[in-house]
Amino acid sequence: MLTFATLLDLAGIDRSSVRLLRHQDNRYPGHPSPYTLWRDNRPLFEAYQATQGFGDAPDLKAPYWASFVGVPGRETLFVGLYSAELTGPLLEDRRHPITGGIEAAGGCNLYQLTPREELSEYAGRLWIDWGKGFRAWIQRGDRKEKAIVELRRTFEEDPFPGFSALILNLSDIETIPASWSAALSSTRGIYLLSCPRSREQYVGMASGAEGFLGRWREYFATGHGGNVGLKSRDPSDYRVSILETVGTSANAADLLLLEVRWKDKLLSRELGLNRN
Repeated sequence: MLTFATLLDLAGIDRSSVRLLRHQDNRYPGHPSPYTLWRDNRPLFEAYQATQGFGDAPDLKAPYWASFVGVPGRETLFVGLYSAELTGPLLEDRRHPITGGIEAAGGCNLYQLTPREELSEYAGRLWIDWGKGFRAWIQRGDRKEKAIVELRRTFEEDPFPGFSALILNLSDIETIPASWSAALSSTRGIYLLSCPRSREQYVGMASGAEGFLGRWREYFATGHGGNVGLKSRDPSDYRVSILETVGTSANAADLLLLEVRWKDKLLSRELGLNRN
């Protein structure tokens, strides 16, 4: 089995000198994910990974970082190998690469990261199996070999599957391709939230200017989007899909009738999370 550790061996890099970093930050709904930063704005991605928490310093202490980003479906993409050197606490305020807010001086460590030529031909093309430990986003290169799942000819995103075929985890909405975001934010209609653990369902309506995407971002940000039946649930548990779309001529009354019809069809008031 070919692994990422094998590639390090072939490149002449000691496995123990490498830390594997998987960037997938769900703390900032409505803002770009590390994956979209890497895809759309490499300098901002470099700035994002250059600052890290003080508590992570012992785990990050290594000459090299192999950086990966999490993408929809919990897949893991290799984006580059870096020389890493801790320079100390952040010396001055700077704009946060994701939120645009202030990242305060002295609030985190700053690293000097230099892209390496080794393995650069695989950046954006190599997909690995990170395993089930997604919360363990820093791992040692000599302890986790990481099986290679796929090596693509070029970096390319999956095409939009269509509204009827779309199924997403709510926690993945900020990592979807730009073409998917455009389609979802420009379309309104009726959607389904479901919880695989409890097997409960919720039928909702996306009627705002930002379409389905805007409504789902609201759920992820608040955990309930103003709905009583959802307040006790972890928003990352939700799976979202689309039941029906409407044209631009549909008004709020049309959408309300469709929502009621789907609630009746799926018994989401009697057996699910709808309360009206």
